[in-house]
Amino acid sequence: MPLDQSFAGRSYPPSPPYEVGREKIREFADAVGETSPVHRDPEAARAAGHKDVIAPPTFAVVLSMKVNDLLIDDPELGLDYSRVVHGDQSFVHHRPITAGDRLRVELHVDGVTARMGNDMLALRAEITTEDGEPVTTAKSTLVVRGENA
Repeated sequence: MPLDQSFAGRSYPPSPPYEVGREKIREFADAVGETSPVHRDPEAARAAGHKDVIAPPTFAVVLSMKVNDLLIDDPELGLDYSRVVHGDQSFVHHRPITAGDRLRVELHVDGVTARMGNDMLALRAEITTEDGEPVTTAKSTLVVRGENA
């Protein structure tokens, strides 16, 4: 069954704050093979001009994927998650994600389209500090394979 196209333009309320910890940054850096000391050593991060260790650029996916659950679990959309593949991901960083940040994420559905028997969801996650300072804009495309795909 096709997705409800009226979801295009929908936004979800900001998430509760997520406190970014040094250990989470270190674990993520290890997982993606990032070896820079700015992701592990506070002194190295300060020497590079940061207030604390900074997250690798793709760390933003941790936050953006959490808010995607709001949409995925919305019964009105009619999404069969077993048919979903991740089609695209991009980040625009307004500043680095830093240990100690308390971040909120607001999910926006920028588009719902059908192509060649598949539905595509264009999603945008605006990541800000609790005070509203822009940190990262994460865009992703989820492809929902059609029943004959």
